Amino acid sequence: MPHAQPARSTPNALYTPEQRVRRDTSGWTTVQGVLAPLQFLVFIVSLFLVLRYLATGEGLGLAIASIVIKTLVLYLIMVTGAIWEKVVFGQYLFAPVFFWEDMVSMLVLALHTAYLAVVFFGWLSVEQQLYLALAAYAAYVINAAQFLLKLRAARLASQQPTPASISVASAITAK
Repeated sequence: MPHAQPARSTPNALYTPEQRVRRDTSGWTTVQGVLAPLQFLVFIVSLFLVLRYLATGEGLGLAIASIVIKTLVLYLIMVTGAIWEKVVFGQYLFAPVFFWEDMVSMLVLALHTAYLAVVFFGWLSVEQQLYLALAAYAAYVINAAQFLLKLRAARLASQQPTPASISVASAITAK
């Protein structure tokens, strides 16, 4: 039987007041804040190396190494993100407010893992392997956009006045 979700301070808020405190005091929030841009930097470098190989035929070893590094950073951010979600929301993954982001994260993880498998077992041609990596990267970009939009929504929601503050402000200006 599902338990009731705690009340949020505003209807569009991502966090209850208690969740916001847990988010703001958790070291895992800092870890995510460091790993997310690091992962994006690794992604940009790797994307360049993969596209360079596909365009010129040069640098295959660097391209493969960069995809493996990107995948390892992805695993790290997924594990630490699950811990963060447990600390803030009480469950490791699929907290209701991050359900769709976590669903797409699973696709991203599956595609990156599939890339490692095809390289390890020698399945597909090198070009097909790299196109699989590019598909994983496309899913990653969509997932990153989801999280950025969610963070922006959270920031905007936290800047909106609460019903109580509107009532107080109305009472003060009405006098």
